[in-house]
Amino acid sequence: MKAVFATLLAVALLAAAAAAAFVRLGLYDISATTSHTGIVYRLLETTMHHSVSRRAAGIQAPAALHEPQRVALGAACYRQHCVQCHGAPGVAQDDIGKSLQPLPGPLVDAARRWRPEEVYWITRHGIKMSGMPAWEARLSDNELWAVVAFVDRLAALSPADYAGAMASSQAFQCSSASPACSGPPGCKPEPTADLQPLQMRDRDEQARLALRQHACIACHRVRGVVGPDTHVGPPLEDFARRQFLPGGLPNTHSNLVRWLREPQALHPGTAMPAMGVTDHHARLMADYLLKPE
Repeated sequence: MKAVFATLLAVALLAAAAAAAFVRLGLYDISATTSHTGIVYRLLETTMHHSVSRRAAGIQAPAALHEPQRVALGAACYRQHCVQCHGAPGVAQDDIGKSLQPLPGPLVDAARRWRPEEVYWITRHGIKMSGMPAWEARLSDNELWAVVAFVDRLAALSPADYAGAMASSQAFQCSSASPACSGPPGCKPEPTADLQPLQMRDRDEQARLALRQHACIACHRVRGVVGPDTHVGPPLEDFARRQFLPGGLPNTHSNLVRWLREPQALHPGTAMPAMGVTDHHARLMADYLLKPE
């Protein structure tokens, strides 16, 4: 038994050393001008399908999923946020969609490959290591289901039908992290889906989601949020101990909320851009950043 154990340990150590050498030597081509190898591509696809299926198992689609107004709103969302990467009947994806790797596939056959509940999960949460973004913090739950309803109908649309659906959708506006209403003129804006979570998150987890979804970690290191080792902006890990915000404002909760929403107005000329942060998300971020470590 000792000999067997020693052999297995030696094999494991050799495999780990080979993997470390493979990574360290940069042998895998990560450029988007080449495709993944067949093995890697199939591994990623299979992993994605099983992961989505598992996580979407407890989701229930609305009973009247294909209600005409929901499908029309979904067409507006598709026009604003999806066609650029996925194309449509008679419509090619934009250059950014054509240039991604893995290539975002057309969604005309999505209903054959995915259940509506799975399309909802993918649209809401996105897919790591792909160009598929998470729309949870930007679209309302109604808008997310509207996208599902329209995608589920996409295979039945001819190019002329699709053009007609796009024309009809002009009366609707899909939000995307703005106070704009998602519907005809006169309707009221809805909360984004993270205010109606399928699985309740605590406030810290919601705050970390907001910090990721508003790209704060693109420039700052943030306590508890995994991201790039970036040094563009100052680290926010000790923010609670700071007395002042940029521009000399006292570091209070209300001032920090204002700063997160409109930095240019509070400190003209700052390199901090306005990121379209909603008031709710700004309050979540401020609570998290000002919490003592």
